[in-house]
Parts: sequence; C-alpha cells; structure tokens
Amino acid sequence: MDDNVMEDFKNQVDAVQSQADMIEKKVHEIEHFYSNSKKQANSSKGGSASKDKDKDKERKKQPQDTTSKEGTASKRMQELIRQFGKILHQITQHKWAWPFMDPVDVEGLGLHDYYEIIKNPMDFSTIKKRMEAKDVSSYKHVREVCADVRLVFKNAMKYNDEKNDFHVMARTLLDKFEEKWLQFLPKVTEEEKKLEEEDAEAQLNIQLAQEAAYAKMARDISSELYEADMHLDQLREQLVQRCRKMSTEEKRQLSIALTRLSTDDLSRALDIVAQSNPEFTANTEEVDLDIDAQSESTLWRLKVFVKDALQTQSQGKPSASPGGVDNNENKNNNNNNVNSTSKRKREICDALAKTAKKKSKKVP
Repeated sequence: MDDNVMEDFKNQVDAVQSQADMIEKKVHEIEHFYSNSKKQANSSKGGSASKDKDKDKERKKQPQDTTSKEGTASKRMQELIRQFGKILHQITQHKWAWPFMDPVDVEGLGLHDYYEIIKNPMDFSTIKKRMEAKDVSSYKHVREVCADVRLVFKNAMKYNDEKNDFHVMARTLLDKFEEKWLQFLPKVTEEEKKLEEEDAEAQLNIQLAQEAAYAKMARDISSELYEADMHLDQLREQLVQRCRKMSTEEKRQLSIALTRLSTDDLSRALDIVAQSNPEFTANTEEVDLDIDAQSESTLWRLKVFVKDALQTQSQGKPSASPGGVDNNENKNNNNNNVNSTSKRKREICDALAKTAKKKSKKVP
C-alpha cells in the first residue's frame, strides 16, 4: 500500500472522528436541554420574582404571533392604568392634597435631614408624568402606580410625627385611597389572571417546539451514528483487503498468545470475534475458537489487540500480596484501559500499513 493510499485512509478516519466529535456535542446539548427541563419542572413553585424574570426571558424568544399577543396585553394594562387615573384625579382634588402635588422644597423649607430620612421621594406630579410617558420610564403595571401613590403619603407620615398636620393629612388621604383601590382591585386581579394564563400557554408552546426540535436532533444523531459506523466498517474491510493474508505460523502464534491473556482481556478478544460472527458465543471458561475460520479483518484486529494486551500485562500486571491486590497498580491499569481504545486504533492502522509495505517489498 503506497503512502498516498495510506494518507487517504488516514484522512477518512479523521473525518469520521470529527463527525463523532460533532455527534458527541449534540448529545451533550440534548442531555443539557432535558436536564434543565426537569429542573425547571421541579422548581416551578419558586418565588414570583424569579418566575417573572424567567417569563421575560421566554417572551424574548417567542415568535411574532406571541409578540402580537404581548402587545394586546400591554394595551389592556395601559387601559387599566388610564382607569386608575380617575382614582388619582379624585384624590388630588381633595382639599388636603396640595402639599403632595409637587416635590418637597427641601432647601426652601430648610429640611436639611429630609434625604437622610426619606430615601425615595415621590409626589403626584412625578406620578402623572410617568403615567403619560411613552418611553421606558412609563409604568408597565397598574400596581406600580399604586405603590408610588402610597409612597407619597407614607413619606409624609414617616418624616412628620403623628400630631403634625401633614402627617394627619397624609394618613387621611391614604385611607381614602385604599378604599378606592379595594373597589378597583378586582379588575386588576382579573387582568393578572389572564396574563398568567397567556404566559403559561406561551411557555408551553415554546417547550413543545423545543422538545420537537431536540427529538428531531436525536433521530438525526441516530442516523449519523449508523452512517459513521458503516463508514468505519467499509474502511476496515478496504484496508484489510489491501494487506497480505495472515500466514499459518502467524495464526498459530496468535492462538498461543490468546491463551496467555487475562480473563478480562480474553473476554474482550472474544467480543472482537463475535462482532464479525454473530453465531459465535463468547465464553471465557471454555473457548472453542477456529482461527482458520475467522476473516482476515478479525485476525488482524485480534493480533493487534493481543499484542497490546500482553504488553500491558507485562508492564503493569498487579502483584499479589498476603493482604490482597496492590490498589495503586490497579489504578494505573484502569488508567491504561481508559486510553487503550484510541491507542489500539492507531496501532491497527500502523500494523496494517507495515504488513502492506513488507508485502510490496517481497520478491516474487
């Protein structure tokens, strides 16, 4: 076999290896998806804040029709905010609402400790601006507006003592506001329930679409694995056909070498035979193996495997002691076994290549 042919075989083996690496990445991706799906199912009872963040992430991934639904939901919420504006108008028309209409004049009133006590100042003019805003500063939920209205009154009650007029005015208006909010609340809860149902439906659609995609990927992987396996079998047979047949003496030496294998290695050797001969039963206790009946491919694979196994036994065979087997040497053998697959693959190619070259140099 000339160098060009060997290089071609090497390139084809490398291509199959690259394909195997890609398949492995896809398998990890599928495993990651289903693992995360299981975790999300187990943590579905988590906090509402965490749920909202997850929902926001999922919304960004939804298709255009879902985006349209979001727009409709946003319009419904803005309508609620507009209706809530009527309540706000009634509160601001109260005769005691004037101190809360604009930001507190901290410097003009000499309230030097105001910002030390009040961390989040709020007033009705600021609330109105946010309600009318069309940018990112606008309110996204009517409860946000409600929270700011409460903040206006609670700031005044916090900064001024209970006997102060501003404290009394703030408490009185807050009570009136809470009465009106309770009357308005059923509309809010109804809309929130509708939003929750729509979010659940959207997430279910996303989950189903992802599961369908990964199921298809799994089917594709199965086909790719089959093709890669077939390709390797073809390469193996082509390579063996280009090499010389094993001599009678080599078969005899191989038979002798098989008897020197450890129980585990002999089991692996018999598995090699069984791969090309389904009727063969691998039994390490009583082996009845007809070497002459084996294919050339099987014989060469056995020879390379036996050579590798015997070298491993001679270099790292654990020594027995009164207390048992040396654990450290066992660990070394385990590490050698982990790397043996790729090592044997290279040696098969090298062995076959060497025998082919010897054949080409042989004088007729």
